[in-house]
Amino acid sequence: MTVEPFSLPLASPLETAGGTIDERRGFVVRSDHRGETGVGEATPLPGWTESLDDCRTALDTASVADSGALRELDAAEVPAARHGAATAMLDADARADGLPLYRWFDADRRCRSIPANATVGDGTAEETVAAAAEAVESGFGCCKLKVGGRSVEEDVERVRAVREGIGEDVTLRADANGAWTRSEAESAFDRFASLGVEYVEQPLAADDLAGHADLRGGSVGVALDESLAQKRAGAVFDADAADVLILKPMVLGGPGDAYTLAMQARERGIEPVVTTTIDAVVARLAAVHVAAAIPDVAACGLATGDRLARDLAADPATVSDGQISVPRSAGLGVDPSEVRTDA
Repeated sequence: MTVEPFSLPLASPLETAGGTIDERRGFVVRSDHRGETGVGEATPLPGWTESLDDCRTALDTASVADSGALRELDAAEVPAARHGAATAMLDADARADGLPLYRWFDADRRCRSIPANATVGDGTAEETVAAAAEAVESGFGCCKLKVGGRSVEEDVERVRAVREGIGEDVTLRADANGAWTRSEAESAFDRFASLGVEYVEQPLAADDLAGHADLRGGSVGVALDESLAQKRAGAVFDADAADVLILKPMVLGGPGDAYTLAMQARERGIEPVVTTTIDAVVARLAAVHVAAAIPDVAACGLATGDRLARDLAADPATVSDGQISVPRSAGLGVDPSEVRTDA
């Protein structure tokens, strides 16, 4: 297993709870397995995974173990490092079997494209309506609006303005990033119901599973995202705290772990939605294959390639009319030799 560092500038700065990010730094992982070379990506994100230094240390330790690399990587401690190594091995496995990765997960699946949502940032009502209208004009049938950065009353009016501006046929979701108190969340849910909001992502703090469980039961669903970075999925299931799970393979330790969790969620009547952590092309492709392996998957947050000013390789999973194409060649769909950290 080899490890190569990379740094990719963002097209524009990204504001997160951990601060402003203007580049994505990580590692390309290559693994020779079953006569094939597979490629993976480990791109830590502050506040979600281990640090960049811890990721590198874990990958260096695992590379010495060679065939036992995955046993050296704990998804709870170094999820990004494990994602990189696991993706490389899965890519090689699927290549050896002559299957696109999603069909390596489920050989009976056939999927040409998956629906994607557009993400609309936290602007004024006018800015939010304009951004949502542009997304709909581009073919997106689902828009996720950032909320929680202002009062509930202001956010409700922003959502109302978007609904009036784009009509009833577009699915609306909201993402509060854990910003609300329980009373604020209850107020928002009550008022979002009449606006046809499908669900609110992480309305409360990540560790408040009981509060999320209490919010469930109405027409607006509860989706958990940050909670999965802090709690094990079993705790979320036991608390009956979610209608939807937002699955980030980089945070969960790899595409295989994300697919397994998606199937476990489905068994419990919880819908899985797959998203990225603003990754480079290798990790985005891994997430696309996870989503493609899930029957009747809802719109996923995978149309994030344009967040990067440049990438590690050309992306075969193109976005058109709100759909992401699923590569049909073996493995991830990108030739490992064309993935370059010096691009």
